[in-house]
Amino acid sequence: MKIAVGTKDFETIATHGGRTRRFLVYEAEAGGDPVETGRIELAEEEVLHLCGDGRPHPIDAVRVVITGSSGSGFVAHMKRRGIEPVTTTETDPVRAIRCWFAGTLAPAAEPEHPHEHHDGHHHGDGHRH
Repeated sequence: MKIAVGTKDFETIATHGGRTRRFLVYEAEAGGDPVETGRIELAEEEVLHLCGDGRPHPIDAVRVVITGSSGSGFVAHMKRRGIEPVTTTETDPVRAIRCWFAGTLAPAAEPEHPHEHHDGHHHGDGHRH
């Protein structure tokens, strides 16, 4: 199964799934070692926080996306694309995949404010939506 892990630097899991631009892509199965098979680097306008559900996206090739904290909007976008969204406090991509298969992956805390905004909306929190 193809699993994408959102990263800050192609090494450490990113803390904001919807704003993540770099993903490591792994082929992984329960009990096996995850194998990196590719990388996705998104342009600013392709970040999942801004990208609508109606158009194809590079992330569509995976079945699971693992990131740090993510708002309910990100989770809903992934589910509408048929991708299982997983959030975690884990920072190591391979360890996160292994723990996810084992059912022991520590979930990320809920974000302090919801990220359900419409494109172009700005409410003064420093994010451009």
